[in-house]
Amino acid sequence: MGQLEGKTAVVTGGGTGIGLASAVRLADEGAHVFITGRRKTELDAAVETIGAARVTAVAGDISNPADLDRLYDAVRARGRGLDVVFANAATASLVPLEQITEDDFDHIFGINVRGTLFTVQKSLPLLNDGASVILNASTAADNGAEAFGLYAASKAAVRTFARTWANELKGRGVRVNAVSPGPVDTPGITNLFGGEDASDVRTQLAADTALGRMGRPEEVAAVVAFLASGQSSFMLGANVYVDGGENQI
Repeated sequence: MGQLEGKTAVVTGGGTGIGLASAVRLADEGAHVFITGRRKTELDAAVETIGAARVTAVAGDISNPADLDRLYDAVRARGRGLDVVFANAATASLVPLEQITEDDFDHIFGINVRGTLFTVQKSLPLLNDGASVILNASTAADNGAEAFGLYAASKAAVRTFARTWANELKGRGVRVNAVSPGPVDTPGITNLFGGEDASDVRTQLAADTALGRMGRPEEVAAVVAFLASGQSSFMLGANVYVDGGENQI
């Protein structure tokens, strides 16, 4: 029997990368997982990977409150409340300070900050006592990478949300923590840097870690599952780095 047997979980951005790996792991631990994302083709493939009996896919964009309402309506209809929220969905772009536009700002903060806020806020009526909320932060908030200022700032905001919401929700027995992945090999690397450049970027990112390699989405998912379970019952407002030692050594 898994650590989350009979539980209900939500994973945003669950169609690919860390979100998909986490949805698979939570389902393997016994949870029924609701996943959401903007691309239906990816969600359909994720359902096939996870198994239709263990997952419900609801297409949507977390920056659109109506889409979040549809997601949580589906959770409500199941009638078992909600035990785990992994607010994972995010977007990134490389834009140096002098080139940032209002649209750039609105896009990054609309998804990473506004979307994360309302993902959690709209889950509150459904959260069962003892639920776990996990926010996907990032080591980008710490390392000052050039042209990554908008993304880094948005993830710093997410890290602050974890502290504040942990304090606000502790009276309900709801634990809020964050996970901060470092360089993890996901399709997002290719999307951000392009095919040929992505290979060079992966080599550099691997060299930057103390372990000398990039992480795997499944390695982050293992930490997400830990934070979702009772094994992390004395953790509140924490930020767990999964970065191959990049920001630790």
